[in-house]
This record gives sequence, C-alpha cells and structure tokens, in this order.
Amino acid sequence: MTQANNQTISQAPSNNNKVLVDQKSVENKLNGRLKTNKFNKWAFFACTMVGLVVLAVLLIDTIIKGAGHLTPSFFTSFSSSTPSMAGIKGALIGTVWLMITIIPITIILGVGTAIYLEEYAKDNAFTQFIKVSISNLAGVPSVVFGLLGLTIFVRGMGIEALALSNSILAAALTMSLLILPVIIVASQEAIRAVPNTVREASYGLGGNKWQTIRRVVLPAAIPGILTGFILALSRALGETAPLILIGIPTVLMALPSSIFDQFQALPMAIYNWAKLPQAEFQNVASAGIIVLLVILLLMNAIAIFLRNKYSKKF
Repeated sequence: MTQANNQTISQAPSNNNKVLVDQKSVENKLNGRLKTNKFNKWAFFACTMVGLVVLAVLLIDTIIKGAGHLTPSFFTSFSSSTPSMAGIKGALIGTVWLMITIIPITIILGVGTAIYLEEYAKDNAFTQFIKVSISNLAGVPSVVFGLLGLTIFVRGMGIEALALSNSILAAALTMSLLILPVIIVASQEAIRAVPNTVREASYGLGGNKWQTIRRVVLPAAIPGILTGFILALSRALGETAPLILIGIPTVLMALPSSIFDQFQALPMAIYNWAKLPQAEFQNVASAGIIVLLVILLLMNAIAIFLRNKYSKKF
C-alpha cells in the first residue's frame, strides 16, 4: 500500500509537467509571434518609405522648377505680371511684419491663459469646459477663423471705429486666433509637467504664488512652451485661407510702414502665381515655396535648439 502511494506521488509531478509546460506549443506560438513582429516591422517600414519617397519627389520637383529663379533680383523685386521680373520683396517684408505682430499677441494671451488655467483656476466643471473648448478649437478649420477675422477685425462687427480693414493688425489678430489654441494646450502640458515637489520647495523657502510661477515653474516649462509656440507660428506662416477671406491683396507694389497698413504675404504671393495659367509662373511659385520652406526649417531648427538648451539648463 505504501509503495503504491509513493509511486502515485512520484508520477504526479511528471504528469503536472506535461500539462503545465508543452514545449512544442510554446515553440509554435513563439515562432508565430516572431513572424508577426517581423511582418509588422517591414509593413511599418514600407509605410514610412512611401511617405519619404513621396515627400522627396515633391521636394526635388519643386527645387528643380524653382532653383533657376532664386536670383538676387527675385529677393529685391516686387510682384510683376512678367514671370522673369516677378519677385518676393513685398511679400517677404510683409510676412516679417505679420510675424513680428503675431509674436507678442500670442505669447501674452497664450501663456497667460495657460498659467491661469493650470495655476490659479479652480478644478471645477466650468474650468474643465473651458479646457475642452480650447482643445476642440485646435481642430477647427482655418477658414472658420478667417470668417471670424473678417467679421470682428476687418469689419469691426459693423462699428466703423473698430474696423481695421485688411491691415497687418487685422491679419495678425486673425492668425493669433488660429494658433492660440495650439499654444495654450502646449503651454498647459509644459506647465503641468513641472513636478509639484518643485512648487512645494519654493513655498517652503518663503516664495509666494507669483514668485514660484515666475522663477520656478516658467523656467522649467520653457522648453515645451517654446516648442509649441514656434511650431504654431510655423503653421501661421504657411496659412493662406484666412488671409484670402480677410482680403489681403495678392499683388501690392508698396511696403508697409506701420501695423495699420496693407501688406502682401508670402503664402498669398505663392497662391497668386500658382493659379496663373502661364507655365513660367509655376516655376516662380516653386521658388517662393523654396523660400517659405527654408524659413519654416529655420524656425523648427530654432525650436529644437531652444528646447535642448533649456532642457539641459533646467
């Protein structure tokens, strides 16, 4: 009887091993997973390569068409009805005016709103509604902001004293509406990422709310804020639809002298050349696109540099 019991006990582990660990089943499943992972890897690589190839073809085509027009006269001449005489002087200077006007508006309103929502506002239903609304505004088409700018800033909502016409200030305010949601959301995320222990340490050393925000929170959040701001500004630089709706001229043979003057923007000049039937104007438009791409790449490079610089510092 005892021997039988011992034999039963000795056979139990082997039976359990057979049930619990099936080596062939494990190997088959492992091989299947490895094949699936390999397939997914090459599928995603193919998707990436398709995107890169299409982008490379577009860039090469644009460079081939527009490189011949990138002469000194192209940067010192106004727009013209003759392709060989057309230039981007007025459009380039007008774009610089527009960017210089947008920057202080969006920094003050965007970062200020983010500071209030993250540091001062109570966490209630109304605050959550505002945050959700701002996030939703980031996905609204630019045409809608163009219509808002036309009604509020260009026409002054029917009040003559408030009408700014199609000036630099009206365009800057319209573009600020377009990119403010992006800047606010990016600034909120950057401020939210600062650890609460840093704030508590500042309070423990005697700092008040504003001193903590100005000397501790904002310096630590600067990399994220700057990155979001410059990327949003890059979007504003390439937008055309809002400028068309508020009536920015496609051709203007004068330079602005104040923010209340009319101006010509680089995207509008490119749009005007691209829609003309002459084939040579398509090449001029390609040259304008190259200049716009270089400006955008420089702005993105500045964003990366500033982010890395302040990330190391703080």
